[in-house]
Amino acid sequence: MRRRPAVLIVGGFGALTGTGTALLMLPGAAAGDESADFMTALFTSVSAVCVTGLYVVDTPMYWSVFGQVVVLCLMQLGGLGIMTMASVLSLLVLRRFGLRMQLTAQAETKTLGLGEVRRVLGLIVLVTALFESVVMLALTARLFAGYDRPLGRAAYEGAFYAVSAFNNGGFVLHSDNMMGFVADPWFCLPIIFAVIAGGLGFPVLLELGRRLRVPRRWSLHTKITVAGTAVLLVCGCGAITVAEWTNPATLGPLSPQTKLLAGFFAAVMPRSAGFNTVDIGSMYPATLLVQDVLMFIGGGSAGTAGGIKITTFALLAFVIHAEIRGEPTVHVMGRRLPEGVQRQALTIALLGVALVMTCTLVLLVITPFGLDQVLFEVVSAFATVGLSTGITPDIGVAGQALLVALMFIGRLGPITLASALALRERPRRYELPEERPIVG
Repeated sequence: MRRRPAVLIVGGFGALTGTGTALLMLPGAAAGDESADFMTALFTSVSAVCVTGLYVVDTPMYWSVFGQVVVLCLMQLGGLGIMTMASVLSLLVLRRFGLRMQLTAQAETKTLGLGEVRRVLGLIVLVTALFESVVMLALTARLFAGYDRPLGRAAYEGAFYAVSAFNNGGFVLHSDNMMGFVADPWFCLPIIFAVIAGGLGFPVLLELGRRLRVPRRWSLHTKITVAGTAVLLVCGCGAITVAEWTNPATLGPLSPQTKLLAGFFAAVMPRSAGFNTVDIGSMYPATLLVQDVLMFIGGGSAGTAGGIKITTFALLAFVIHAEIRGEPTVHVMGRRLPEGVQRQALTIALLGVALVMTCTLVLLVITPFGLDQVLFEVVSAFATVGLSTGITPDIGVAGQALLVALMFIGRLGPITLASALALRERPRRYELPEERPIVG
């Protein structure tokens, strides 16, 4: 893990994806008489393992109960794997830089102890089980009491949605996604709670559990993640609700209270969840662009959310603020931001933009769809969100293969790139003469 983290991570997720593809191609996985073809199984497996939620077939109609359980397990293992690897890589990075300030023999081993890894893994499993159990009970009770579901079916749907929500998976058991629950706060709010919790990231959840009442003692990472999440949710909810308030195909026919609930739901889901209670394909272009931005930013680090992460976006904003003020260094909430972290944030953001633009251009060439739809689909795949305007099943095998690669890169790329940049950082032994080119 210390020497080749990227190889181990990509290999592990590749093996899990291959296993999921093989299981979904079994005769009993599809509800019909014929087995799923390779591309359908591969696309579904990658989307589940990368907790994206894009799909090329209708999950409740195409897959049997066995196939749905396979998707459920892939989401759970994918979510646990993402939180585990991101947390362990964070420990590796912190240990590496902590060594510079320690002189003990134990610190100089430059290794992450097996006991520490086991402790992290145990805590992640415990936190995941706790949140999913609470949400499952709430959803099961609501489906049983409010929708006359048999207890067994209510428990199954409650468990599926709890796992899908906390892991930001985006898979559903209803053909209209969650549009049938648009006016039901007792169903929507537990889903929102699970999505936000999973998107904050394991380090933040752990710190909030220990120091919830003393914000002044929170780490810089937790402060940025919590504050950034709040700002994005408020701004996103306001922008989406105002833009769609009179849209007859989305929020227009709803009551004011339901409009607010649906608007908030629509602002939370671009963090990486992929659920929708209104028709995404009928939203105005301005609303789609707002969701593009929210999806690209994503959620917290070392969590199940995708995107370039809130911390990356926030750090770039702090860098811009310092540059505008003419300050030589970047100060954030009483701390100075290292130059290496600034370069890492800039690298991840610009590479993400380049990847999204390149894939958007390719899909515009090989498909008949417009820019709004194609850009939305590409950003959703890169940020592993799962929201869709409905064009994914119709973009052809080549387009679907491109989205498969984009989901895999978008899920693992930012994490492995950030850790690789941090772990490879080393001092330069000399500097060349300085020369300042014209900027702007």
